[in-house]
Amino acid sequence: MEISYFIYHLGLIAHPEGGYYKETYRSKELISESALPKRFNDERCFGTAIYFLLDKNNFSAFHKIKSDELWHFYAGHTLEVIEITELGELKITPIGNDLKAGEVFQYMVPANTWFGSRVKAGGEYSLVGCTVSPGFDFADFEMVSKDTLQNSFPQHKSIIAELTRF
Repeated sequence: MEISYFIYHLGLIAHPEGGYYKETYRSKELISESALPKRFNDERCFGTAIYFLLDKNNFSAFHKIKSDELWHFYAGHTLEVIEITELGELKITPIGNDLKAGEVFQYMVPANTWFGSRVKAGGEYSLVGCTVSPGFDFADFEMVSKDTLQNSFPQHKSIIAELTRF
């Protein structure tokens, strides 16, 4: 399938971190601010879900959110989710359908983890889904500059340069 097929049929739009997305679910019920961890500054819905599409010429820039984010593989080629843990370790998880090669259908990125993603070399595109709980809110979304992240994690300078936009 062509990328344009998914963009059209799924109604995807450009995402600020790179790629394309469409929100497919936002729970109607809310969690009160007082019931949430202190990192949240307002109520949040129970959960959200999106489609997310990346092509080989794009990437999802390093960012973090205040919730756990569960990734699901749907179609295309392997997606690499690249994290820098709080301890400064670099972790690359392949999400795809080749289980013999160590790929996984689902993967969870913990809250407050710097991460980005890209299509694995040789692939054309990846269509995945992301489920966030408590639900995603752009108030919880933080992108980072190359300089800031490289100053914090100089040992990962090259991958940070590849996956940052400013």
